[in-house]
Amino acid sequence: MGRAKEIIVKVIPSKIANEFVKKHHYSGKYCRTSTLHFGCFLDDKLHGVMSFGNPMNKSKVLGLVKNTNWNEMLELNRMAFDDYLPKYSESRCLSIAFKLIKKNAPQIKWILSFSDGCQSGDGTIYRATGFYLTQINVNKSIWEMPNGDKVASLVFGLKYGDDITAKTNPNGRYGKKVNESVGDFFKRVGATPLEGFQLRYIYLIDKTCKITVPILPFSKIDEMGAGMYKGEKITIAERKEKD
Repeated sequence: MGRAKEIIVKVIPSKIANEFVKKHHYSGKYCRTSTLHFGCFLDDKLHGVMSFGNPMNKSKVLGLVKNTNWNEMLELNRMAFDDYLPKYSESRCLSIAFKLIKKNAPQIKWILSFSDGCQSGDGTIYRATGFYLTQINVNKSIWEMPNGDKVASLVFGLKYGDDITAKTNPNGRYGKKVNESVGDFFKRVGATPLEGFQLRYIYLIDKTCKITVPILPFSKIDEMGAGMYKGEKITIAERKEKD
């Protein structure tokens, strides 16, 4: 574990967390639904952020764990670390964050998170921390716009759906026609879905909770060709050989 044991994890303000995420997360964007932010400090400096909040469509995911009430789960919306922290830091920081949530917000029973196998990774840190893999889907939600922007269909309206016009306006934003579906809009402007997979993970803070969907073996990632690490396609077996 080495110096990872020296990392201090504590709650930090959203402004500090969001600025760090914009600088160090592969997307360059913070999540607007994040409300709880943990900072990871080593040598008195911030080197990692974990942001939690509500999922974009909370009502659709509550049923993933039996008898979940509205305020009993959170999504790990963003996790960003710089290169200063030693090996195993991410899984250790997550474990500490979960203990702090359990102590200070005992109503939270479980954590949801998604791993972006199109741009980043397939969830190595989640598997090392004790998450369950519950879904592997071919990506249909993250699109690349003609100008190179990457946008998730769920948050489409935050940047592209406000201009109700049929043309791209001068500042590069795209206009969506009245009553046009998001999918039809993407096709019309020449956007394409990113190649890859989206993986869904669940962590049970309350170990008595019951997941209502099938729990997949991690070997399923290689079977489906969904393995990715730091933006490059790779199998779990190949990754272990490199380690």
